[in-house]
Amino acid sequence: MNDRIFDKHEQLNIFGLTKNEEIESTLSDRFLIPPFSIFDTRQGYWQDRKKLWGGLGIRSEIGREATTFNMKDWADKKRDEGKLSGNTMPSDTSIFDPVICEVCYKWFCPDGGMIFDPFAGGSVRGIIAEKLGFKYVGIDLSEKQIEANRLNANELKVSPTWYSDDSVNVDKYLENESIDLIFSCPPYFDLEVYSDKPNDLSNMDFDAFKQTYIEIIKRACPKLKNDRFAIFVVGDIRDKNGYYRNLVDLTKCAFYKGECKVWNEIILLNQLTSAGMRSAAPFNANRKLTKVHQNILVFYKGDPKNIRNNFKELDLEY
Repeated sequence: MNDRIFDKHEQLNIFGLTKNEEIESTLSDRFLIPPFSIFDTRQGYWQDRKKLWGGLGIRSEIGREATTFNMKDWADKKRDEGKLSGNTMPSDTSIFDPVICEVCYKWFCPDGGMIFDPFAGGSVRGIIAEKLGFKYVGIDLSEKQIEANRLNANELKVSPTWYSDDSVNVDKYLENESIDLIFSCPPYFDLEVYSDKPNDLSNMDFDAFKQTYIEIIKRACPKLKNDRFAIFVVGDIRDKNGYYRNLVDLTKCAFYKGECKVWNEIILLNQLTSAGMRSAAPFNANRKLTKVHQNILVFYKGDPKNIRNNFKELDLEY
């Protein structure tokens, strides 16, 4: 496949079209997916695009073995909190959906713009940015992860920039007002444990997590140019008593302190996979609903009146 994914002919193939077909334009044709406040990953148009990206050779899971660090102790802790039962052990880590990247980059970043990811994780967000003609800078604590990301990027002939460091040190790498989009998916507290490093958010108690999380966002916001967007994909998790910790509102408050206000809130509907099998027991035990969504929070820094001037009218139909 060419360096630029989805050329004119590939775009037609995604929707089962040919050059000679005369069709009525749809929202998915014009905007990749409908511009609604729900992103439905279960739809055919979403899965078609995801398969195309998957065939490119992105191996974002490589280097993520750190997620299983001290997994026995982690699982014992989760059982004590009532989040795991019996001998259940998590077997895999989450891989970021490439279609979220594609849509958010094309919708909310100017052509050729610079994207900053303060919680870089695997290779997918950086590789897709560069494949689409954007520039990318990501920071992640794991040296092993960064090395794996670079190897994967080299295989695909792109060059995202990754730094192995704590994002509280972002001033070492970026100037103020140098970024066109902040885009990231932060750790969901201790839902996945990445390392034993004391400055790893997933290894902190919740009070320390909140303080450090807010500080990272506070330091990231000045790097964003005026009249630009910031996007975090977040999801809430429960505490040991079963109450939600409210990571979504924590994220909103942190960005608000950085002079970025909520512009869009998107519900990301996940594929159900095993949700049906997992839902009966917790519901009957204590009326807990099985969570099958995340939140995509879109913030804006600047004067909304300038959006039309800085972001072109989109029509991605070929």
